Amino acid sequence: REGENICFEVMQNVVPNLKKLAGEQQVWRAKFSSLAPVDLKKAMNTLGSPNEDEARSVDARQEIDLKLGCSFTRFQTKFFQGKYGDLDTNLISYGPCQTPTLWFCVKRHDEITSFQPESFYTVDVDVSKAGRDLHLEWQRGQVFDLPVASTFRDIVQQNNAPARVVDITQKEDRMARPQALNTVAMLKMASTRLGIGPQQAMHIAERLYLGGWLTYP
Repeated sequence: REGENICFEVMQNVVPNLKKLAGEQQVWRAKFSSLAPVDLKKAMNTLGSPNEDEARSVDARQEIDLKLGCSFTRFQTKFFQGKYGDLDTNLISYGPCQTPTLWFCVKRHDEITSFQPESFYTVDVDVSKAGRDLHLEWQRGQVFDLPVASTFRDIVQQNNAPARVVDITQKEDRMARPQALNTVAMLKMASTRLGIGPQQAMHIAERLYLGGWLTYP
């Protein structure tokens, strides 16, 4: 819808200067979310007409966001003034998108700070055959009860019982190519795999986008 709104902004400036063609449509809309050649060709082969209803819905949402933001910003500012000594009460802004998102951040922060670690136990077994070591994974994974874990450990260690293969499964696997990332997935991967913070990651992504190396996430 945002793209449709931009389309009509462009049309407002361009269409009046176009040479009029009797009975022929002059503006067509190509919809694509990737700069890959196959996606661009598909978009050019399936051109459609601009959708004015979608463009107007964006205008309506922008107006509603503005009115809600102004109203709740005034309400919050007057409501919280003087209630907290360390709170800057000159202006406490409200955003229809930002404020609910802030709630998720605060909720997650509270979960992290109130987390109480709990000990758990696993049964780790290594077997050796023909000079090769093999690490076995316990199907149950982990337990939080020490006596239960000790019981399973004793069963494994009892009389040096040999390991027995009860089933063999073979299958062919194919690794698919990586999927495109949205903004949240991109920031998460940049943090976990590259150690790059959100602000730096967004700055790098913006430079790559402006350089034409990637599409808007």
